[in-house]
Amino acid sequence: MSKINGKIGVTTENIFPVIKQFLYSDHEIFLRELVANAVDASQKMKALASTGDFKGELGDINVRIVLDEDKKVLRIIDRGIGMTEEEIDKYINQIAFSSAGEFLEKYKDQLGSIIGHFGLGFYSAFMVSKQVTIDSLSWKDGAEAVRWSCDGTPEFTMEASDKTDRGTEITLYLDEEADEYSKKDRIATLLDKYCKFMPVPVIFGKKQEWKDSKMVDTEQDNVINDIDPIWTKAPSTLKEEDYTKFYKALYPMHDDPLFNIHLNVDYPFNLTGILYFPKIKERMAIEKNKIQLYCNQMFVTDHVENIVPEFLTLLHGVIDSPDIPLNVSRSYLQSDSNVKKISTYITKKVGDRLLDIFTNERGAFESKWDNIKLFIEYGMLSDEKFCETALKFALLKNTDGKYFSLEDYRKAVEGEQTDKDKKTVYLYATNTESQYSFIEAAKNRGYDVLLMDCELDSHFVNLLEQKLTGVRFARVDSDSVENLIPKSDRIKFEMKEDERYDLENMFKAVLPSGKDYFVNGDNLGENSDPVLITQSEFMRRYREMSNLSGGMNFMGEMPESYNITVNMENPLVSKIMEAAKAEVKPQAELPAEAPADASEEEKKAAKDAREAVRIAHREDVQAFAKSNEILRQVIDLALLANGMLKGKALSDFIARSKKVVSDAYLK
Repeated sequence: MSKINGKIGVTTENIFPVIKQFLYSDHEIFLRELVANAVDASQKMKALASTGDFKGELGDINVRIVLDEDKKVLRIIDRGIGMTEEEIDKYINQIAFSSAGEFLEKYKDQLGSIIGHFGLGFYSAFMVSKQVTIDSLSWKDGAEAVRWSCDGTPEFTMEASDKTDRGTEITLYLDEEADEYSKKDRIATLLDKYCKFMPVPVIFGKKQEWKDSKMVDTEQDNVINDIDPIWTKAPSTLKEEDYTKFYKALYPMHDDPLFNIHLNVDYPFNLTGILYFPKIKERMAIEKNKIQLYCNQMFVTDHVENIVPEFLTLLHGVIDSPDIPLNVSRSYLQSDSNVKKISTYITKKVGDRLLDIFTNERGAFESKWDNIKLFIEYGMLSDEKFCETALKFALLKNTDGKYFSLEDYRKAVEGEQTDKDKKTVYLYATNTESQYSFIEAAKNRGYDVLLMDCELDSHFVNLLEQKLTGVRFARVDSDSVENLIPKSDRIKFEMKEDERYDLENMFKAVLPSGKDYFVNGDNLGENSDPVLITQSEFMRRYREMSNLSGGMNFMGEMPESYNITVNMENPLVSKIMEAAKAEVKPQAELPAEAPADASEEEKKAAKDAREAVRIAHREDVQAFAKSNEILRQVIDLALLANGMLKGKALSDFIARSKKVVSDAYLK
């Protein structure tokens, strides 16, 4: 053929700067695109041979990557269908046409799919090259080899090539800014990342062995990929160890997975893959973005937030689908109908698999529950469809380590733990050590206590209260054990207003500052603790929810509040109140209020006089409280039981306790 000079036909002005800067987020993608094109050409060649359209010798079908580090030249060579002069003109010179679509239509029964869906894949080469050449010889009888060359401008040349072997060889003359891609290690890393599961053998150099104190090349080709990965096989042909082996190959530093789910669907979309539940060592150190997305065995990304629901990004594994666009915006992914269908299918598959394990392998399911609990709760909170299925297999664990399904637990506790309003009360603790005394008090009443120590449990109990009819949750330390599950209306403890006022000021005087306290007296029995510190279930739960979400609402801005219940029947409290009565003078009679027709100045003076009497009495009460060691001791004991005694206050408590012991036993 005679040499041809021409201009590349483009549909966008200045296409090369666009390609070089904006077509792909990472320049390294060029190697994926070029190898993918070579794999496509090889797959097409195999399809032609299988249909009888090609009757010659097929020979080896592989893709070779050849790097000359010194000359900074990289070659991608295949033995696929090649191109004629006319095909190069159509598919290379006219940017944005793709032969894949036409070929698929003709050979759709012989070939599952073709990786390339974009005419621009080849032009990614110009992101790293100052010049690119194509040498190609078509499989068609009588075809002549052709060479195409371009230096990154719309100008190109086409002329005869001396290539004698069928297929295509693309040569990249790397520019200075892309020097990293002239290094063997860098190319090997990219091939391992993007091409290790491509369906045609990809060869990069020779395998090496240790000889004469150094690594040397052998005669054996270094095939970098597995052309038949596990997710392409029928589940019936695989054993559990096959799944574990593949997981360890993907994540060599991880513990064995807990469960796996094999995805395999061909209608209404194509999807294969394997998802794993990883073993979580620390729940707050969960790794996301461990699902690898492939398109016909070509790696695309490990950021799958817009393809699978948020809670499924906690899983590990592989998803392979030709129906997910490779290089489109996130907004497109969010609106694409195939992506939505795939997301829904994966969610259903995960839910069904967990339900199957729960039903048929209950012991194994329970043994792994603590590891997957966070994932299950996250899914139930964020995905309604998943929640519907998960309500059938979600477990509750009590403080004795026994597991219950939601249905089984209601049956187990509704007899003893139904309150006066006919609601079954699920008591729970978040820490068996710090809440030990509250747990024991509940158990002594015949109640069961759940352990809800997951980071999402404050949200999760809200969800269960919505989903389970006639059920409410109460943290075991949110009130006295008598009030946790009220069986009847209790008679409210009555105090005179001035007595309640003195009690409040007395106890607030020795409580730590910076928190809100609501002090009340009650009759809890002479054998119960003198002081009980609790937090409102509603306020504490919503404060925890606010903190978990960043504290960006009014609950997160509010100070912590505590209910201080003083047990008026406890002998120590009785002694404190007797001492207060003896040592604190009764409040002086308040001056009369100003008459209605008094001036504003007279009203203010009368009000200030009354307030001065109150302040003087309050100061007397506070002075007594600060000097009374029994009062300080019972308050510190209550604070200590709630993990609220720290720093100097803890040191003072220890010193005071030593003195009490000394006074009691050394006199």
